[in-house]
Amino acid sequence: MTVKVEERGGGIYIVTLDRPAAKNALTEAMIDGLHDALGNLVKQNARGLVITGAGDKAFASGADIAELKSRSRRDAWRRINSTLFAKLERFPAPTVAAINGFALGGGLELALACDLRVCSDTAKLGQPEVSLGIIPGAGATYRLPRLIGVGRAKDMILTARIVEATEALQMGLVNRVVPAAKVLAAAVELVEQCAVHSAPALRLAKEAIDTHGFGSFDAAMAFESTAQAVLFDDPEKHARMQAFLDRKAAK
Repeated sequence: MTVKVEERGGGIYIVTLDRPAAKNALTEAMIDGLHDALGNLVKQNARGLVITGAGDKAFASGADIAELKSRSRRDAWRRINSTLFAKLERFPAPTVAAINGFALGGGLELALACDLRVCSDTAKLGQPEVSLGIIPGAGATYRLPRLIGVGRAKDMILTARIVEATEALQMGLVNRVVPAAKVLAAAVELVEQCAVHSAPALRLAKEAIDTHGFGSFDAAMAFESTAQAVLFDDPEKHARMQAFLDRKAAK
């Protein structure tokens, strides 16, 4: 198995890319394994998900180059990686990438599809595809500009340069930088901070940002109002607000 799933309690799961000898380079078999893992976790109503890489050298060093070299135009149209990353982006609960070491090419695109990113202080991130005669083909050309701006995204993609942790934090590419030994714990803590809140509210907030936050203002406002209308009548909203009022009265 090159993909491992572990439950940490409270509906929090850790999915580990498990090819440490190959710096967790992504193969089609790993992509299939991630598809299965995400599908199963949706069925189990997971409240939060952390994705990480085995070992301390890499989160994911990109696609397996030997496998990538043999792919043809038909494989590009199959959207092998981008279909998975879209599925991850639409995962109904909060997701956090725990980046330990290299996150390059498809590996960084996998992290970009997560809601939040925590990296080690020794992490190195980049989109080096143009140096191999291709482009980032699984989301970096649209997720990266949204995250860090068009200028910075072009800088990373067109130069193929590697960004270290401090710069990644400064440009907003990652949300936290911690010592290498604490990356997984910090990522779990971050997803737990999200998962304690209303699951329907989290899901609709994610969809409002990801699906409507960069499009038409009118469409975004319409979705936001519709989502709020659904939540206003949700039993959990009433229970949480009553609990807040009870605590306030007790003080």
